[in-house]
Amino acid sequence: MNTLTGKIVKLRAMEPSDLDVLYEWENYPDNWQIGNTISPFSKHILLKYIENAHQDIYEARQLRLMIDQLNPGGKTPGIVGTIDLFEFDPQHQRAGIGILIGNKKDRTRGLASEAISLLLEYAFNVLHLHQVFCNVSTDNKASLNLFKKFGFREVGVKLDWIKIRHQWVDVCLLQKINPADT
Repeated sequence: MNTLTGKIVKLRAMEPSDLDVLYEWENYPDNWQIGNTISPFSKHILLKYIENAHQDIYEARQLRLMIDQLNPGGKTPGIVGTIDLFEFDPQHQRAGIGILIGNKKDRTRGLASEAISLLLEYAFNVLHLHQVFCNVSTDNKASLNLFKKFGFREVGVKLDWIKIRHQWVDVCLLQKINPADT
């Protein structure tokens, strides 16, 4: 089986045809808190981002993959989200991980779970990372539970880290050490 293909999702590189869905997700204000964004992105800027996505992770220090849902038989019916490795540090063999499932109706169907599983396999077995980390707001119980299910451990809390609609929210820092390194 392909490292980036599971039973219900496939992770793949961005394509120019992804522009419209990225434009929608990146410009939806409720998603801005996840990516530390405070203003919309133009289609021009997003197209440039897609055009430069061919850089490998060692050059760009990040990797964004699209999450496609698979039908039985392996056919791809559509894009459901994105998953990222960011702040890639090859010297210390670590990277951050972030995920977005674009439509709320798709968020409890196991898509994120399989996407994270595939990306962890890639991070540990292809990139040979020692650890991955993520930052999750303390009020996002579903995301906290999702990462903890994969063995991420809470190693700290950043107090009053993000402001959401006039309210300060704490953020948990979670880490997962490569099981092969323990």
